[in-house]
Amino acid sequence: MSYQNLLTAVEDGIMTITINRPDKLNALNRQTIQEIGAAMKSAESDQSVQVVVLTGSGTKAFVAGADISEFSHYGEAEGKDLAQKGHDVFNSIEQLSKPVIAAINGFALGGGCELAMACHLRVASDNAKFGQPEVKLGLIPGYGGTQRLVHLIGKTKATELLMTADMIGANDALSLGLVNYVVLPDQLMEKCRELAGKIMKQAPLAIASVIRCVNDAATPNGFATEVDEFGKCFVTSDFKEGAGAFLEKRAPDFKGR
Repeated sequence: MSYQNLLTAVEDGIMTITINRPDKLNALNRQTIQEIGAAMKSAESDQSVQVVVLTGSGTKAFVAGADISEFSHYGEAEGKDLAQKGHDVFNSIEQLSKPVIAAINGFALGGGCELAMACHLRVASDNAKFGQPEVKLGLIPGYGGTQRLVHLIGKTKATELLMTADMIGANDALSLGLVNYVVLPDQLMEKCRELAGKIMKQAPLAIASVIRCVNDAATPNGFATEVDEFGKCFVTSDFKEGAGAFLEKRAPDFKGR
């Protein structure tokens, strides 16, 4: 499938999705959000894809925010519709059964920070900057930012960042738990591939179960989801292979069945 604002490639089980609007610092407009949603659906259905890496083109920005020129004239109903469509796509990323790693290669502001937070794991270059500056525009985050930021770094610090519009650097993001790793810019994709490689050695159905359980961790259903997913693992061929390999002291050969 071809896209206007994305570049995609699949190699060695990893689909790399690159947001390709460098002249706009990869700002998210409606079409780009729709294309990200379509690319994620493609990754879900493509049996050759085990992990997705999402990044931005160029060296300045992952995504520097939303395309303000597109919605500056909106009213309430249009604003709600914009937020809902963003939620639909970002939720689809969070709920993908295959891990999505954000390779954050610069500014991740506004919708860009929200997009990174929707991914399962985040690796940042040491020049990355994070923030939710929407209050400067008289807005609030509309793509899940008020919720995911609280879940990831806690209510106290999240409230401060949401109210002050302050940016934080990569190392502060790491100390707060917003990102998993910080690396030099020229090591960013290598680190993401290394992380993807570790994941791809594990049982794919178990990885999908981990994602479902973690996504439910902030809800009253979290423990029940874990019980359910744990039980389902026992009827997979991957469990039989994993247990057999452990007992036979050999490396497992998982098939995702």
